[in-house]
Amino acid sequence: MKTLSKLVSASSVSLLVITSPVLISSSHTSPIGPNVNVAAVAAPSFHSPNLYKVPVFTAPVTSVAAAPKVEAVSDKADLPSGLSVEKTIEAKMVVKEAGIMYEYMRLNKSGLNQKAFEYAWRGYHNLLKNGKLSKTNYLSICDYSQSSRRKRFYVIDVQHKKLLYNTYVAHGMNSGLEYATSFSNRPESFKSSLGFFVTAKTYVGRNGLSLRFKGMDKGFNDNAFKRNIALHGSDYIGADYLKNNGEMGRSLGCAAIPNGVSHKIIKTIKDGTCFFIYHPSKKYLSQSNVING
Repeated sequence: MKTLSKLVSASSVSLLVITSPVLISSSHTSPIGPNVNVAAVAAPSFHSPNLYKVPVFTAPVTSVAAAPKVEAVSDKADLPSGLSVEKTIEAKMVVKEAGIMYEYMRLNKSGLNQKAFEYAWRGYHNLLKNGKLSKTNYLSICDYSQSSRRKRFYVIDVQHKKLLYNTYVAHGMNSGLEYATSFSNRPESFKSSLGFFVTAKTYVGRNGLSLRFKGMDKGFNDNAFKRNIALHGSDYIGADYLKNNGEMGRSLGCAAIPNGVSHKIIKTIKDGTCFFIYHPSKKYLSQSNVING
């Protein structure tokens, strides 16, 4: 694989078009609309996701009127200090790409926090780039910045730019009541773990069909397999349980979803897809080896 382009010299700055096909089509015009200029930037180019054989965002929009407002999408990224020039440029462009997708799929209507999606897209991009995903078409997000009373679990079909599932999800019993506020990587903590996971094999346990995870964030969730953290169905999470009990149930650390949709979701995202548990924890977001890798 080719290395990054030469760094821009201080004396001679060249405008290089970002190579991501999500932003620029083969004719160097935006796929979002025939007259929408996503522009070149004064920066080295970077390897776009399609070089890793992944589905890329090429919105099938036929008119400028139907396109998302690209000018409203920020390219600002919450980046830790010390990143190389290449990684900084790459991260900013991935964030811009995420903003365009968020607008296009109208994910705000589902309640998904835009920051949650931006971080999810950055981690997905990095896992993809490093060959960690066996199945690249799906991105799952637990948005624990939201109340457990809300549908805060999302499964996105990356290839077709569609929100496939949006349902309830429980957090660990020691992570909080209505909101998850405390997280752990420690066995027997009965807390949820933050970060990126790669889905593994299914098994049938006391909660029926369940899906194991491999934690990819060192120090934050890499004990997930040892802790038997899984995605499974449960009758203590969902609209009926909330109506009858006044609050949602909580798990022993697993991501529990309603029984009515658990089998379909598990079968869709098993065997090597990206799964992300988000919370606006400054420590995690600044130290995640996946987000900042």
